[in-house]
Amino acid sequence: MKLNAGIITSKIAESKRFYTEILGFGVTFENDFYLLLHTPDKQSEISFLLPEHASQQPLFRPAFEGKGVYLTIEVEKVDEVYERIKAKGAVIKIPIRNEPWGDRHFAIADPNGVGIDIVTYSQP
Repeated sequence: MKLNAGIITSKIAESKRFYTEILGFGVTFENDFYLLLHTPDKQSEISFLLPEHASQQPLFRPAFEGKGVYLTIEVEKVDEVYERIKAKGAVIKIPIRNEPWGDRHFAIADPNGVGIDIVTYSQP
């Protein structure tokens, strides 16, 4: 089984720039109403679909409203990723920090309002 999260948004171009330039994702497929991106290791994907597109069933037409969704990206060296993303000018929503349960992480948000938690897990 493979999961591909999808966001219905009019901000497809902005999303493409953010995920490719800030996070290093690659383009798997793209047309005028749909964009499929993959993580640098090609293990996970995320897609973006224009709202109210005539090719889609009603369930997949309303735009995402920008709240209540987050993604977690697990990395081996969160401090290095933090410095790299900061250097690219991304707005850091939660500065890098250690949590009592073992996470070392920071957070950014994509152009659609999706929170992205970037984390290295360790034992508390």
